Amino acid sequence: MIVRPVFPEVGPPIDLATDDARSRLDALYATPSTEWLRINLVLSVDGSAAGSDGTSASLTAGADRKVLGAIRRAADVVLVGAESVRREGYVLPKTAPLAIVTGSGELSGHALAGVEPGRLLVLCPDSARDRVTAELPAATVIVLPETEGRMAAGEIIAALRARGFGSIVCEGGPSLAGTLVDAGLVDELCLSTSPRIGGPQHPLSVAATELRLERLAVDDAGVVFARWSVARISR
Repeated sequence: MIVRPVFPEVGPPIDLATDDARSRLDALYATPSTEWLRINLVLSVDGSAAGSDGTSASLTAGADRKVLGAIRRAADVVLVGAESVRREGYVLPKTAPLAIVTGSGELSGHALAGVEPGRLLVLCPDSARDRVTAELPAATVIVLPETEGRMAAGEIIAALRARGFGSIVCEGGPSLAGTLVDAGLVDELCLSTSPRIGGPQHPLSVAATELRLERLAVDDAGVVFARWSVARISR
């Protein structure tokens, strides 16, 4: 599998089977600051966040998994919404702790049993604390205030930063990602576009937001990997 950088300039192709592939991908996805918030999503050409099996797994391929690894290695923590945990059957990332946002504490379908203490965090309102503790006893529970059943995006990010997680990558779902973008908190959108159309629609719905293309690469399966900087209006 080959990844070819094509913007801002055409670069030497990266053969993912070679010994230096990991370091070269890491260089492509290095963050410019130790405090950075990325959204990382894979979508079909027509904007679906799930493929034929109802999950993102059927949209991904070998190169996409390697790119995901590079993005996670650049992060201090991986942030994800409870809907994605339920739908995707999340497992613990190899290189970073996992932080889950849930309003209800409903986390059925996960694959997180037996995780080491300190590697899993759950951000939830006080009303969900007992349910989270019963479901994931090894998790560090971070209780946040809620308004009409929702936690503020700024409170979520501030709580993670207060615990030393400067570089954060949010892997969705689209609802959580959109909330962070609309709050003006996101620095960058890493978007992998799979050469497919159709599938369940889970669109990224946000207010009009200006983006700037920073990097673009393609692989020999037709997947397009883009890094977009986000115009931020607030912090």
